Formats: sequence, C-alpha cells, structure tokens
Amino acid sequence: MQIVYFRPGASSPEVFEPRTDLVHIGRAPTNDVVLNSPFVAAEAAALERRNGNWELVVLQLANVKVGDRKLSLGDRVPIEVTQTINIFPVDLVIKIEHVEQDSDQRRRARLDTDVADLIREIHRQLLDERELRSCLDRVREDLANERPVRDDDLLQLEQAIDELSRRHGNIDSERRELVNFIAGRCVHSELLRVISDQAGVRQPASWFTSQHWSQMASRIPARERELDATVQTLLEDSSTGNASDIGQQLDAVQNSFWSRWDCQAREMLSETKNYLAQRFLKKEIKDILCGLGPLEDLLRMPTISEIMVVDRDHIFVERAGRLENSGRRFVSDLITVEVIKRIVRKVNRTIDASRPLVDARLPDGSRVNAVIAPLAVSGPCLTIRRFPLKRLRIEDLVERGTLSADVADFLMAAVICKKNIIISGGTGSGKTTLLNAMADSIPDRERIITIEDTAELQIPREHRVRLEARKANAEGEGEYTIGDLVRNALRMRPDRIIVGECRGAEAMDMLQAMNTGHSGSMTTIHANTTRDVIQRLEVLVQMADVKLPLASIHRQIASAVELIVQLSRMRDGSRRITQVTEVVGLDDQTGELRLRDLFLLRDGAEGAALRATGHLPSFMSELIDRGLLKLETFYVESPRTVTK
Repeated sequence: MQIVYFRPGASSPEVFEPRTDLVHIGRAPTNDVVLNSPFVAAEAAALERRNGNWELVVLQLANVKVGDRKLSLGDRVPIEVTQTINIFPVDLVIKIEHVEQDSDQRRRARLDTDVADLIREIHRQLLDERELRSCLDRVREDLANERPVRDDDLLQLEQAIDELSRRHGNIDSERRELVNFIAGRCVHSELLRVISDQAGVRQPASWFTSQHWSQMASRIPARERELDATVQTLLEDSSTGNASDIGQQLDAVQNSFWSRWDCQAREMLSETKNYLAQRFLKKEIKDILCGLGPLEDLLRMPTISEIMVVDRDHIFVERAGRLENSGRRFVSDLITVEVIKRIVRKVNRTIDASRPLVDARLPDGSRVNAVIAPLAVSGPCLTIRRFPLKRLRIEDLVERGTLSADVADFLMAAVICKKNIIISGGTGSGKTTLLNAMADSIPDRERIITIEDTAELQIPREHRVRLEARKANAEGEGEYTIGDLVRNALRMRPDRIIVGECRGAEAMDMLQAMNTGHSGSMTTIHANTTRDVIQRLEVLVQMADVKLPLASIHRQIASAVELIVQLSRMRDGSRRITQVTEVVGLDDQTGELRLRDLFLLRDGAEGAALRATGHLPSFMSELIDRGLLKLETFYVESPRTVTK
C-alpha cells in the first residue's frame, strides 16, 4: 500500500509505504504520517489491516471524510483499492497493491504452516523408529561431550528422514506446490548462509565446538552443484553486488526472492526440486536434534536485532525497528526447552524447574533471557537481543536521524568536558547504542571502568576495565551487585565510571561517585521524559539501605547530574533523541530540581526535527574557551539540523 499526500506549502507529494499493519495519521511528530497543520488533530486517524483488508479508524474528533462521507469518532470504514481520504485540510490518496500480492502472502503463510506440521510429524516418527535409538543416543552423547558427530550416524539419520518422508507420501508428485515451496526454502536458507559467510558473520553452529553435524552427509555432488549455481544466479539477479553492506544485500534478497524463485523453479527438473526439498527437511530436523532448531536461520541474519520466542508456535523478530512474525515454529515445548538448555549450557548456566529463569550473555555478545515452567505459563519463552555487526558511531546515528549534527557536536563536547550524563528512554529505544557512540569522545589517555549487569558495552579502548555483576550460586553465595562494583571501582583509580544501567539501589552509589570527584561518568536509566528521570532516581535512591529525605536526594542529584538525554522509539520503529536537558540546580523556594531543555524534538516547516530551544548550557563559556563548540549551535533555527 502507498499513501500519497501533500505537506502544506509543499510543491511535490510525499509517499509513505507502511511496513506494518497499523499506520497512525495526525499532527504529532510520533505519527507514521505527519500532517503539519493546526487544523489536524494530534492523532486524527489510523489505517489498520485486518484479515488482509485495510480499514480507516477515526481516533479523535476531526473533520475526516472518505469520499463524500463525513466520519465520526470511532467510525471504521473499509478502504478500496484506490481511495481518497480528506483530513482537513489535507487530501491523502490510498493506493492498495493488487489483491494477488496479498493472496501470495497468504498462500506462503499457509505453506509455512504445512511445512512446520510436516517437520513436526517427521520428527515424531523419527523418535519412534527403534532402529534409530542407538544412533540418536550416540549423537546426543557426542554433542553433550562436544565431540564431532560421527559420519556414519549422520548418514543413517539423514537416510531415515528420506525414508520416512517417502514412506508417508510427504514428498510426492501430488504435492508439487508444497515441494516447490520447500525447495525454495532450501535455496533461501543457502542464500542467507552464503551472504553471511561472505560478510564474516559468525554462524550459530560455531557456538558449539564442532559444526560437523550441520554438514550434509548424504549430499549428491551433481545436485549440490545445481544448488550452488541457482544460489549464484539469484544473487546476481537480486543486484546484491551493488549493495554497500550486508543489511542492504539481505533486504534485496528478501524483497525479490519468491518472485525470482518462481521463475527459476519452472525451469528446474522435478528430481532436483525433490532433492532440495529433502535436503531442507534433513537440515531442519538436524537443527532440531543437534543445533538451535528454527532459530538457526534467524541467527544467520544480522538485520534481525531481536528474536522473541513467545511459545512453540510463535517466534517473533525485530527487523529495522519493527516486530514481525517469523513464521517459524518449534515442534514441541520439550524441544524448545532443550534448545534453551543448549544455549545456556554454553555460558555455564543451568535452567530447570527449580531455577526457571536465566539472564546471560552468549559467546557472540548477544544477550539472552529464558523463562520456562513453572514461571512461563503458556510455554517456554526465550528472548535474544543481538548487536549490529558494525558498531555504530555518532556520525552513523546522525545519518539515521537519531539526532542532529549540532546535537552530536554538543554531546561529544560535553563528554570531553567530563560532564556527568544520564541517557534515559524505554526498552529498546537505543540507550546502550548511544552510550557506546558517546564514549568514543573520551580521550585515549583516560582510564575507563565499565560496570554492567550483563556486559554489552563496546568501547574500543586499551585502558578499559570491564566489570560484570554476578548472581548468587546455588548455595546463595558469591553475589556481587552493580552497587558493589561501583563502590569497588572508586578504589581502582578511575577517570571515568560508566554504568550500563541503573535500575536499583546502585543509583545511590552512582550519584555518590559523581559527587566525589569522578566527573565524566555516564549511565542509562528507564524513563519516559527527562522530568521522569528525576522521579525515577528518587525511587531508586530510596531503595538503598541509607534512608534520605527527599530534599537531600534532590541536592545529591543537583550536584551530580549535569545532562539528561532522552531517547524515544517512534511508531515507525526508528529511535530518536527527543530531549537534551540540563539540570541547573535547585529552586530556592520550592526545593524542586530545575531542568532546562537545550534541544527538543519539535515540528517545523520541514517536519519534526531536533531543534535548539534558544537556552544556553551553564557551561557554555567552557565549551567556547576550549574551542569545542560555537554559539551558533544553539540558534533556534540551526542551519545544520538534520531531519528524517
């Protein structure tokens, strides 16, 4: 679908192509389609796709028309293939793609379900085969002892999968649509592997000592050469060679794969497609028995920033800031638990009914959280947060529209001048990414100590000490909290103390460190606005053993914290700085903390952008004297403002 509209005063139309099933329209900058007019409500309406059809929903009292029909609050109207909507004074033309595309998507979703059911059934039958029990026991023993799986066992396993598939008619001439689709899944998986290998992406199988089990023991050389040729053809046809990074390459493949595969499959022999379909089934079942099951292909894709297993039938991913159902499934809750155990076992952790929750870091730096029964009611739950292959620098964030060039210059100057900074925002708003980027401005000669609950910060400095909190062991001993590590860091001659996140009583220790000569410290905190940061700190400090009155807490915050940077996750999935605020001291009359916004995300002639408010920071003279910043940065209409 496309939404075509004119911004007031613009000479050319804007085109918005939604990537989710919900599009918000209104005046507020957080909408997907922003209509800069005082006559438009903040959130006027929304377009929602339900059961494959788009509908318009009126969210606030506004002058909204579809054709000649004037709508009221709460009205819901279906949208035709081409439809004009008027949200006074703006006309929006809705162009819905041909219905056949939605039909193709529904067909692939149906086939995805059929493939998942097929894999589940073959796996069940495989475990029931008496002749395979000794083979499966040897495979499990080899994996448990981190030994390569024997070639004979792999061959026997793959031959059994072939036989079961043929015996029960899962792959035969009467199910050509399913065979073509499974063969396409095989080629698609190989495409991902080739692109990832070329980019140097570490494969999930490499988390184990040996990748031997992932190789195809029953491969036929001639058919494998045909597969390689098909992969190369599709790579060339999708123009991935012109893409500048792996993300663009994968997007190019994803956008064009199925249409190109349909053309390729017509020219391919049935014997080849049967071979590819069987090959894919063997790979998937070996992934279940030996690897990470349906997560294997997802973990090969660096464009996926988060993998969320809701239950065995629902695995969601975050791609480019948006959540989507991956279409992949586990065959059972038992297999889901087994995969979780394989993951946490590699980081020397255990999970079972007595300890049903694990929070750990994987060998590639990804963060994993797992919850099983009895805490997880609807089935085992797994969340894997991954980090981009390329570490983002401040200029990358400017290019993505997270902040403007002027704000980037100001934040880097503040870091160099050793100002104490708190980065706040919600979950997944990009706090750690921004903290990493800002830390690049710390001079090389300074000693940095980073303290985290789970090590995520990536600060390439030779003189950096990394500390990570530790939970208590089974006997309840050996626990070291963030607060313990902050207090210990004070004895380690730090120039900078960086705490990954303050979420408890350690906030008091962090404020004490900032107040005792350790300037230039930074941390992150969960809050929705810069004003909420103060209230959040009040609560966290009161969690400490030392009880302080509110007035004393305010004095601690006023003397410790100098800047607060607020991040928000927008509706289109992008992360943007919405406020840069200075803590200027205490109000003599009320005793409340005084905050002053230096930059705000506001509307303008060219749309929402991070703009200077006209206020100058109290340390402006220091920035100018050191030649770090010019006064023009804080002009209300800065010429270097970057919009997105």
